[in-house]
Amino acid sequence: MIYRDFKGLQISNLGLGMMRLPTLNEDSSSVDEETVFRMVDTAMKNGINYFDTAWGYHKGMSEGVAGRALGRYPRESYFLADKFPGYDLDNMGKAQEIFEQQLKRCGTDYIDFYLLHNVYEFNIDSYLEEDRYHTVSYLLEQKRAGRIRHLGFSAHGSVEVMRRFLDSFGKDMEFCQVQLNWLDWTLQDAKSKVALLNEWNIPIWVMEPLQGGKLVNLSPERAGKLEAQRPGASIPDWAFRFLQGIPGVTVILSGMSNEQQLQENIRIFETDRPLDAEENAKLLSIAEDMTKDTSLPCTACRYCTAYCPKGLNIPWLLRTYNEFQYTGASYLISMSLKAQPDNKKPSACIGCRSCEKVCPQKIKISEAIAKLAEATGT
Repeated sequence: MIYRDFKGLQISNLGLGMMRLPTLNEDSSSVDEETVFRMVDTAMKNGINYFDTAWGYHKGMSEGVAGRALGRYPRESYFLADKFPGYDLDNMGKAQEIFEQQLKRCGTDYIDFYLLHNVYEFNIDSYLEEDRYHTVSYLLEQKRAGRIRHLGFSAHGSVEVMRRFLDSFGKDMEFCQVQLNWLDWTLQDAKSKVALLNEWNIPIWVMEPLQGGKLVNLSPERAGKLEAQRPGASIPDWAFRFLQGIPGVTVILSGMSNEQQLQENIRIFETDRPLDAEENAKLLSIAEDMTKDTSLPCTACRYCTAYCPKGLNIPWLLRTYNEFQYTGASYLISMSLKAQPDNKKPSACIGCRSCEKVCPQKIKISEAIAKLAEATGT
């Protein structure tokens, strides 16, 4: 197992994410504990020492299962990560109540790595309202008391949202978890998020390294190009090796839902073998090829915004549209759009086409925004 140093701690480069555990009868709240126990045993035996759960995973069942599975081992033999569920504004102001319950669910006196969960457009203002909610200050108190060993945050929001959060709390954040993989490097502008975190010298935790499994099954033609470049390497191998080469990446979380996936990932992380420059370019060229047929060629020149009578952030909307074209109306896309003020959502577009008259790329902007509005109900 590969390990990365974090403030003198040796953390396994591969972490076991407990968001997609095996279930019974396809019911997410009915976790197959017997299989989970075996998976945790396999993980521990093979050197994985980082386990990630959260308040809402498996409809609130993940934390308890994690606590019972890991409670069979000495507490100092593993690192447990959990999160404050700030993605739901109803939880703001309840940091103490939730944290106490999480300790009970997990059967522990402390959490090794605790995160403010999912900083994004909808909740950034609430996270910043310390005078009202005291979320960060309460968690820092728990850190001083030793009940939280390390404090960080996860983010699905834009680079701008992350920068706002860091400007207020960056000095207290020890790590950050972001969605990062070879397709989202450009599709979600993960490259800029990495650059921002590197600028702050904040270690990076990776979530969705395989984009929820969507990057496992490539077309035979694309898979053949990778096989020719690195014979014998699996598609997951390529994905994880890509991440191993990104500066600042410390923990790569994989939401393994069966023992076969766990065994394959353990095998990959036996060696530290990041992609070389040629291999990296090959993978990113495939990513570009996968999205070029559905993506609009917006260069974010912003000529359009000066002519929009509604003041819409058209480049951002078109970037969201491109992501929608590939992933569909996903939870994250809908979440991001619904977080916008009503007068900045796609439905605010009046279809005047003033933007299209000055677009150097001749994009049919109003049609794309209308499609986005209809598909997402925003």
